Amino acid sequence: MGGMVFKSSTPRGCADIMPDDSIFVLTGDSRRIPFAMRQVKQYPDTDVYIIGVGATNTAAFDAVHPVTLESESKSTYQNAIAIKNIVEKTGLDRIVIVTTEDHMNRAEYLIRHELPETEIVTCPATLYGMPATKRLERWTTEYIKYIVTLFGIKEG
Repeated sequence: MGGMVFKSSTPRGCADIMPDDSIFVLTGDSRRIPFAMRQVKQYPDTDVYIIGVGATNTAAFDAVHPVTLESESKSTYQNAIAIKNIVEKTGLDRIVIVTTEDHMNRAEYLIRHELPETEIVTCPATLYGMPATKRLERWTTEYIKYIVTLFGIKEG
């Protein structure tokens, strides 16, 4: 029952992105960066940050839009800390988060915990082209990680 509530509470689509927003793309799934590239084409004045250890080859993205790369963080919690550092350094009061739909609830929770005064706009990439069993496995894993996070365990 909780898993169904978890899935149904996930944002279904990209919220309204403003032309001057800053977009933070969390790495970890091959769908996230191409999805973000499609969003950025609509908003050429946005600042784009690619966050996480998987952010090593952004040449295709850089050809479309310049990005700032953070490649030190290795977990969703570390992503949240990296985003917090950037937000505090740049003085942002509104950010857009791009990650896959199954990962969005936990990522948003951790980022909101670190940046309670910052407006967070969600933009989930869908899990298209994936067998139903694999999608179910991913949603289940993220649900368990989310519950563990609610109990205060942010890493692991």
